Amino acid sequence: MSRKLKIYLASRYSRREELCGYRSQLAELGHTVTARWLDGKHQIDHTGQPIGDDGESLIEGTGFGASLAADRMRVRFASQDLADLRDASLVISFTEAPDSPHSRGGRHVEFGYAVASRKSLIVVGYRENLFHYLPGVRFFERWEECLDVLQPSPN
Repeated sequence: MSRKLKIYLASRYSRREELCGYRSQLAELGHTVTARWLDGKHQIDHTGQPIGDDGESLIEGTGFGASLAADRMRVRFASQDLADLRDASLVISFTEAPDSPHSRGGRHVEFGYAVASRKSLIVVGYRENLFHYLPGVRFFERWEECLDVLQPSPN
């Protein structure tokens, strides 16, 4: 692969630190990762409450206002993710084992958006759903296999 790519990395949030390492590896190859969620400000806990710079006070707060503020943060996070997806030419989805308890599903929406936008697609891990079998979706069981195909071509 000779050209430098803009890449969006999609996965469950709890793998964020792992993916930050992958982002660093991609940057060393000259690629750009567009996924701002990796910066750590998009966390939403299992009850749907955001955690992050502004989110911690919302979780501790009570009442109607905290809910409206949390909803505004969710809209901002989703809007940023969609903008980052639009900016990418390749989306790499890191998936989970079948019957995994990690089911909030933002990564599935991101994958679907990428399919509809005709982005290049790679799945790393497991084929969680039938859309991961579509023609043109490249599949790798391990990150190292994926990284190998993203290496720059020798000139």
